[in-house]
Amino acid sequence: MYRNEFEELLQNAIMFAGGDKSRVFVLSIPDWGVTPFARTFGNGDIETITKQINQYNNINKQESETLGVTYIDVTPISRQAANDLTLLANDHLHPSGKMYSMWVELLAGKVVAELKKNP
Repeated sequence: MYRNEFEELLQNAIMFAGGDKSRVFVLSIPDWGVTPFARTFGNGDIETITKQINQYNNINKQESETLGVTYIDVTPISRQAANDLTLLANDHLHPSGKMYSMWVELLAGKVVAELKKNP
């Protein structure tokens, strides 16, 4: 079910980009299982959360590759929050500005490179 819904969303994104796949970028799902919030409110089952995140991200990556759009994996950055709480907002769940900056740094290089290839 998720695969079909994701493919439909991705097809819509391509349509909104005027059919130009070089203008569509997919970011992986961050792993919230490493956060203190997950330990408190996620039943403490970090392994299950991580496994499910990996499953969804595998689908996202496969569908992105099948449809020829750029896939950018920010999940490893999110997992750094297990050892660095400055990467999380005060709610101990959402990314902080610091983590967003790390994502942007990763994303910017790939977006700029793609846009230079296809102005």
